[in-house]
Amino acid sequence: MELDSLHALYIEGVRDLYSAETQFVKVLPKLQERATNTELTDAFASHSTQSKTHLARLDTICDELGVSPKGKHCKGMEGLLFETNELLGEGAAPDVLDAGLISSVQHVEHYKMAGYGTVRTYANLLGLDAHERLLQQTLDEEQATDLLLTRIAQHVNLDALQLVGAAAEQ
Repeated sequence: MELDSLHALYIEGVRDLYSAETQFVKVLPKLQERATNTELTDAFASHSTQSKTHLARLDTICDELGVSPKGKHCKGMEGLLFETNELLGEGAAPDVLDAGLISSVQHVEHYKMAGYGTVRTYANLLGLDAHERLLQQTLDEEQATDLLLTRIAQHVNLDALQLVGAAAEQ
């Protein structure tokens, strides 16, 4: 697709987000399985369901635009998830792994928030009010997930920190 207009850039951004969400939805069950903190596993389960709703919204937008949501591969998300998979393979202590998973998913959330904020602004400028509302709704949900993970991290990080103290005493 030639990027010769803001409309074309908007479509490209929506497709990129579709790819990002699709990749993330595939990884979330593994993160949920590996997390040990109950609040964290619940948050991952909830966000997995929510991310499928985000994909449905992007499908709706693409249907209304008359374009396929597929055909774009989000390399940014691929990189973030590569790093997450590296973390999973490092044999971290459970509390440390939970802290690392929160960090990894917050990186993903911030990446997606940047994308949703951008395409929401494009939708506004293009007069696509219904799209703007859908994208804002998703952006609000991504921000809420980020805040929830921050709240969970406040005690998970302390649990991981206690491991450092226990190791130093040995």
